[in-house]
Amino acid sequence: MSQFVLIRQLLDALLPPILGFIPMETIQCLYNGRVRVAIRVRPRNAEDLLSDADFTDCVELQPEDEEVEAEKKHWNSESYRFDEVFTESASQRRVYEVVAKPVVESVLNGSNGRVMAYGQTGTDKTYTIGRLGNDDASEHGIMVRALEDIIANTTPTSDCVEISYLQLYMESIQDLLAPENINIPITEDPRTGEVSLPGASVVKIQDIEHLLQQLQIGETNRHAANTKLNTESSCSHAILMVYVRRSVHEKHEKVEDEISSQEKFTRIDAPGGSRIPIVRKSKLLIVDLAGSERVDKSGSEGQLLEEAKFINLSLTSLRKCINALAENSPLIPIRDSKLTRLLCDSFGGSARTLLIVTIGPSARHHAETTSTIMFGQRAMKIVNMLELKEEFDYESLCRKLEKPVDQLTEEIERQQKSRKNDKDEMEKRLRECQDPFAEAEKNLVTRSEFLEKENTRLELETKDVLNGLNHQKDLNVLMRDEVASLEMSLKHSKQYQLENSTYQQVLADTTQMYEEKIAELIKKLGDEHARSETAEEQLDAIKILLSDSEQKIQQQKTENYTYQKVLADTTQMYEKKIKELTEQLEDEHARLEGAEEQLHEAKNLLSGHQKSMQDEIDELKMRLHEMGRHEELTVNELQSLKSELIDLLSEKAMLTGELHAVNQKLSAEEKQRKTIEN
Repeated sequence: MSQFVLIRQLLDALLPPILGFIPMETIQCLYNGRVRVAIRVRPRNAEDLLSDADFTDCVELQPEDEEVEAEKKHWNSESYRFDEVFTESASQRRVYEVVAKPVVESVLNGSNGRVMAYGQTGTDKTYTIGRLGNDDASEHGIMVRALEDIIANTTPTSDCVEISYLQLYMESIQDLLAPENINIPITEDPRTGEVSLPGASVVKIQDIEHLLQQLQIGETNRHAANTKLNTESSCSHAILMVYVRRSVHEKHEKVEDEISSQEKFTRIDAPGGSRIPIVRKSKLLIVDLAGSERVDKSGSEGQLLEEAKFINLSLTSLRKCINALAENSPLIPIRDSKLTRLLCDSFGGSARTLLIVTIGPSARHHAETTSTIMFGQRAMKIVNMLELKEEFDYESLCRKLEKPVDQLTEEIERQQKSRKNDKDEMEKRLRECQDPFAEAEKNLVTRSEFLEKENTRLELETKDVLNGLNHQKDLNVLMRDEVASLEMSLKHSKQYQLENSTYQQVLADTTQMYEEKIAELIKKLGDEHARSETAEEQLDAIKILLSDSEQKIQQQKTENYTYQKVLADTTQMYEKKIKELTEQLEDEHARLEGAEEQLHEAKNLLSGHQKSMQDEIDELKMRLHEMGRHEELTVNELQSLKSELIDLLSEKAMLTGELHAVNQKLSAEEKQRKTIEN
């Protein structure tokens, strides 16, 4: 045993640092575990008492030394040591608690376990393993007691216990819980080498009553026969598979001593600092092997003989495998029988194995008893490497995370809806801004067209006024020519008066009167000349005003063009910014973390642009108002010029009338003078 202790200490020292670097979902903790073998002797029955009355028992038990002394030829004997020795008085409870319960505890802690009974037919293997004991609980075998402990140490809400109950009958695997399932195939995982039976029914155990009901169904469907050696001889190997799925609780789970040192290496934190749930999956096989028998002793015939042949062949294959493993042979004939394939993990595998060999005290079966003892001795040489199988319970973690995920999904949907509403609001505001922009642009275009038409009209009116003033100037020149001709006529008249002195006295008064009138006319002509000069000055002022108006109109055109260009640039800038905002809004779905900040910046940018746009619109309105005021002033000045022009035209008409009257008077005087001369 010291060798095993040293190996275990070495593994305890080496495995933790190694396992710390293995990034696997399933972490296996390996330990050595020799196959434990216990021997149990059944009590003498009536047949033994009758046939062996004159003989002593072929074996002598020494429970205190855990030894069995078997007789050999020539009255010699040899002692054999086992892990446990049970006398015929050992109770079912003691057998379970001493040898089988540690295996069940190992299964609860995550290791696979195997419990099997081997021996000659009629040595109480089924009693030890599969006794149901419906009437007396103290008669319960290992099957019932093991599952009672497993159910008692598991929680229905977080743990799961399932069973499959099979029999190997004439090399055919049959389902005892569903008899219609026959010839169930054996499959082997190429990666892990684990054996499974995909066609076997799996029943989830709810409570002890449900368990006993299922075991009773399986016991009823199992093949049995009446032979000379046993009235209820099993004709098949019965295999109870118990699947245990158990959640690991960090604070309250106390692991067996040999795996507690590895506990800290199998814990991995989940995102957020929480522990990922860990589940341990283990499998317990409880095997009630059919008894080996000699046909000459059992008296089997016909179908029973065929069944005995298959039983002996499978047990022979099992013994060959045990011998090869005990001798460290490189070739293990596991595939010679379905029984050895099913039990491949029990000997030399990764399961904790308990073998109970059962023998009878009768000297009539000395050879079979010795063979059974030697089978147990060879099995004790086999060492298994135990595995603790832990897996991350992602299903439980998913169930726990469903609610937070739903909450996060709702929050994301709410944020997406809020962002969509913000996007719609921004698009609405952009449309509202685009409408005033379009209306302002339309108003500016209409105002510009109106100003151009008004400018054209003013130019035409100015040209008409200039033409009228030029015509008036020509008329004034003609009037000056007529006044000059009148002056010449007066000079001639004076000369004529000087020459005709006779008429001077007559014409003196007339001449004086004419001179006075001429003086008045000259004065009026001077005034008219002054007025003409004033009119010319006013005309020059009007020209200056017209040129200023043209300059202002040109400036207004330039400003309008500038305003239109600024408006087009502003509109293009806003369209670009609107396009950028639209692209940003489309990218909002991908950038969840910075969405709110970008949205705030977009709002600030939009408000700044709206403010600047409003200032520009106010400035444009002020400029348009100023242009309108200048236009009103120009119109008023033109109206005043028109009124002055009308006054000048009226004065011209009056002067023309007076000149016509003077001409008529002069003509009349000229006629009178000619008449007088004649």
